[in-house]
Amino acid sequence: MAAVTIVGFVLFLYMPLRKKIKLLKQDRAVQQALIDKASYQKKQLPELKQRLLELQKTAEDYQTSIPAQRDLGTFLQRIADLMSDTKLSEQLIEHGTETQAGVLNSIPVNMRCKGNLMQLFEFYRALQQLERLVRIEQVELVNKADFSGEVSMQTKALIYYEPADKQG
Repeated sequence: MAAVTIVGFVLFLYMPLRKKIKLLKQDRAVQQALIDKASYQKKQLPELKQRLLELQKTAEDYQTSIPAQRDLGTFLQRIADLMSDTKLSEQLIEHGTETQAGVLNSIPVNMRCKGNLMQLFEFYRALQQLERLVRIEQVELVNKADFSGEVSMQTKALIYYEPADKQG
């Protein structure tokens, strides 16, 4: 009778309780891992908020660099003025046919001129400082045959604007 009681106790009470304890320990380990992960993420939250603010500022700057109108003539005149300001010679600026690039329209612009490397460097620096977004696609610099320091520059760029029907 004692043996049957012991076997019954082991099979019907001890073993099920042991399995339940094992499952509870596993659940507790999983929950503790989740708590640890949440705690780690909570510590990173201030840094992520700071990065979000920086990205929002960058997005605002980007949005303001894409005008809501085509305004091509004014922009091409500004490029010509930059070339003149940096004393580049044999200036040629021509635009191509505009295309739609997603929600924005783009206009290809070809620029050619001659000058020394310092003048060209200053031109590109000034071009980068413009309020309008300019994407340089290709730059070709060719040294003059007599190596006098004069360099011919040819640049293909894209300028963007937001079409009137896409403005919100």
